[in-house]
Amino acid sequence: MATIAVGCDHAGYHLKECLVAELRTLGHEVLDLGTDSTDRVDYPDFGFAVARAVAGGEATAGVAVCGSGVGIAMAANKVAGIRAATVHDVESARLSKAHNDANVLCFGERVIDPEVAEEALRAWLDEDFEGGRHDARVTKLDAMGG
Repeated sequence: MATIAVGCDHAGYHLKECLVAELRTLGHEVLDLGTDSTDRVDYPDFGFAVARAVAGGEATAGVAVCGSGVGIAMAANKVAGIRAATVHDVESARLSKAHNDANVLCFGERVIDPEVAEEALRAWLDEDFEGGRHDARVTKLDAMGG
């Protein structure tokens, strides 16, 4: 199975722990980059760490969690080669991979139920990039850098 880098800020800690458990249940190796509690920390540090692990080849994909899923995705997307997508349900997770070849999946603990997040994570992991008409768009994104 794959190595998945996972990180969160304090507002995403509980959901991160659920997703780490789900990844391990599915047989994936987890590179847990923190945080390890609900003590206040800054989401950019953890979004950037997940993205660097993916871009650097330490992990094949990443999962990042903050309160809304937005800030941590913004941080991850600063790294060249990263296509981080904030998702809210199974369909947005599936499409982020199928159409955008997202390599970092972002969640907001305050806006998604853990069961839905786990189902979305599974859908994203199982989905393949469709390529075809989407190739040129993903190539443009990558050319824009981080």
